Amino acid sequence: MKSIAVLLSCCALFLSTALPVAAQAAATVDLQPFLRKDSYERIKISPTGEYYAATVPLADRTILVVIRRSDKKPMAKIEDREDTVIDDFWWVNDTRVMASMARKYGRDDTPSPTGQLVAVDADGSRARWLTGPTDYTFALMHDDLRGDDDNVLIRVIPYDDNPETSLEKMNVYTGKRSPVSAAPVRRASFTTDHAGNARFALGAGPDNAVKLYYRDPGNKPWRLINDEAVSGVIEVALGFSADERTAYLQVEHKTGPDAIVAMAIDGGTRTELLRDPDVDPFAILSAADSDAPAGALYMHERTRTRFFDPASQTAKYYGRMEKAFPGDTAVLTSATRDGRLLLFAITSDRNPGDFYLYDTVAKKVDPVFSRRLWFDPAQRPPARSVDIAARDGLKLHGYLTLPLGKEPGTPLPLVLLPHGGPFGMFDDWWFDDETQMLAEAGYAVLRVNYRGSGNYGRDFLHAGAKQWGRKLQDDLTDATRWAIAQKIADPERICIYGASYGGYAALMGAATEPGLYRCAAGYVGVYDMVKRHKALAGDSRSGQAWADDWMGRREDMAAISPTGLAGRIKVPVFLAAGGKDRVVPVEHTEAMEKALKAAGATVESLYFPHEGHGFYIEAHRREFYTQLLAFLSRNLGGATAK
Repeated sequence: MKSIAVLLSCCALFLSTALPVAAQAAATVDLQPFLRKDSYERIKISPTGEYYAATVPLADRTILVVIRRSDKKPMAKIEDREDTVIDDFWWVNDTRVMASMARKYGRDDTPSPTGQLVAVDADGSRARWLTGPTDYTFALMHDDLRGDDDNVLIRVIPYDDNPETSLEKMNVYTGKRSPVSAAPVRRASFTTDHAGNARFALGAGPDNAVKLYYRDPGNKPWRLINDEAVSGVIEVALGFSADERTAYLQVEHKTGPDAIVAMAIDGGTRTELLRDPDVDPFAILSAADSDAPAGALYMHERTRTRFFDPASQTAKYYGRMEKAFPGDTAVLTSATRDGRLLLFAITSDRNPGDFYLYDTVAKKVDPVFSRRLWFDPAQRPPARSVDIAARDGLKLHGYLTLPLGKEPGTPLPLVLLPHGGPFGMFDDWWFDDETQMLAEAGYAVLRVNYRGSGNYGRDFLHAGAKQWGRKLQDDLTDATRWAIAQKIADPERICIYGASYGGYAALMGAATEPGLYRCAAGYVGVYDMVKRHKALAGDSRSGQAWADDWMGRREDMAAISPTGLAGRIKVPVFLAAGGKDRVVPVEHTEAMEKALKAAGATVESLYFPHEGHGFYIEAHRREFYTQLLAFLSRNLGGATAK
């Protein structure tokens, strides 16, 4: 795919005595399994199969480690300073691995690439920063150029006000670069053929309309083949078939999910290959023996795979892994050059992820690594897909997780957990830490992909435009009332809690539906919409256009700001934020707390001056979740932290 959160009062005392059954839910929740970092995040096998490269999260950064496969001995590593993560990494030849760096100011922050590329040999030698701030350019990996052990293609953007993009060839040992292609559009990304020739360019102008250009082999002139401003849809190039006679595109429809289309290079004839009835492609699946697109993974009730050619060898490999791990998702992460060894990630709603090596000759599957061996999938509750009708008839999708062993029909205390964003992000079926933690505390947990969420087509995404505090909020209200009607939620014990935009939705829910929620909790939330509009608009025409198109007019923002609606909030509120948050500055939370106190509301807050958009440090996360569970327990009656 071409990516983000306590007060003791008379009322709380009354609830604790009036709800003896709820108070007897789980005695306490052990936070440690949820707080521990993954042992590994992503893993790729080297072309010869001699090594693995793996990302490893530490307390304040994520590093890359090279591990010898024969004895799992660490051989080399790549790391940077505090708040840095490995954005992605590639085996650029048999013994050299390259990584792109990113900054992430908090657990819930989306990593922002720094434009720095670094490489090291598997034995730890010849480590080198290949690009950096002194280059006066921002570099992103584009293509590892299979068959060329010395060079890769990178996308380069200058550090100035001119967002012109170019494609360059870079030596993976020296960092020496040479130009390959310029783009016909600003803010461009490229799609290259198997020889490394730039054939598609995707970008946008100041109006934010996305344009796709194509050119024939031999550096022929670029020609515009789709302009969102004219067609009303976005088209994205995915890659080429092995014989390069076909290009694959992901094409939006004005209504319904995206399709994957095959475009004949000779003549341009288009043929629809895949289109799911419910959702967009979640990820593009590559062929086992090349980088050519071979199919797509779709995320809905759970996950499902579909291939351009169901009889292909890649489809057969996936079929065997799915048969070996029924109910789980199998995704090929990497393969040896000879195609004998395939490394698969196996995940599900109850399994955070295990890695298995499939020997295609011996037809044997062996476990090699686990993200979190301490979780037993059999002891984790499943995520159930739900469909909900909004008041205007729009169909919403989401996931319901009940405490282990519970079934719908017996009303439970409910936590409504709106995701961040709001636009383009969405909740998925895979393992979710907060959901599992809350379910263990005795709560039903409902996650709703309200309008504006990604994954459900262009019209569903754009239905959320200019609807902050309006229809986006109505969708969450309608989902809550649905849960009550389905006897999933006890109407007297419902809390709304979220991070970032989810924090905004939590406070707006408490303000606009004072009788629906017993409490509200906001984590690194957005509460002053005028300030948010100014921040997103910035000083650029494109930023101003985006803010106006998706949020609305700045003069309308005060009416949908929780800071201005504090007088309507009559339930207890818990707020938490980090002083170094660069996504949603801490001033949002401070202003919300001040407004609530001025209005006489019951509010508790938690601040960590050196944390960002979500808390990194384990002790801070422990304190946050301890207070959150205590807050929920006093108001809803569930378990507290051990």
